[in-house]
Amino acid sequence: MTDKPRIAVIIGSTRDSRFADKPAQWIHDLAQQRNDWEVELVDLRDFDLPLFNEKASNAWVPSEDARAAAWQEKLAGFDGFIFVTSEYNRSIPGSLKNALDQAYKEWVRKPAAVLGYGSVGGARAAEHLRTIAIELQMVPIRHGVHIGGVDFFKVHPMGQNAPIAEIEGNILPAAKAMLDDLDWWTRATMSARAGDERAAA
Repeated sequence: MTDKPRIAVIIGSTRDSRFADKPAQWIHDLAQQRNDWEVELVDLRDFDLPLFNEKASNAWVPSEDARAAAWQEKLAGFDGFIFVTSEYNRSIPGSLKNALDQAYKEWVRKPAAVLGYGSVGGARAAEHLRTIAIELQMVPIRHGVHIGGVDFFKVHPMGQNAPIAEIEGNILPAAKAMLDDLDWWTRATMSARAGDERAAA
């Protein structure tokens, strides 16, 4: 383990017409401005995950599907996560829920931040995602980014399709607070996990 936290920005939607790329790239670029982090954009489209069909969570038995194992291996290399999620019917996309279910050990004792978007800023999806994260023994942080209402339709293709820069003044303070919070919890959990590894050695 290095002292430099590795942060994944996970794009939760896999739809062809998704909006997720625009806010994901924005928060990725903002996070990457921190020279004390390594930040990577992780796209669920790149992993071709099947619907969860294992005998049990990999907390109990190794996953048999090679695609699930590859996903778990990818996650294992990160110390913290920023989830970029839309809101579908008051929850997260099925693709993101499936990706969360396809791993367990790789999420444990790592912090989770959320950038949500939609007419109400993805607030209900973000809240649901935080409860899922708790069950996965993650550390969901309080601060988040919500692109909603007028801002959402300003930047969405079905609205004005403006660049995120045009609403940045409204969401940047929340984003900076979220990243600061994520940094604190990432370093705290990295230290604690390292202590556990030393104790187990």
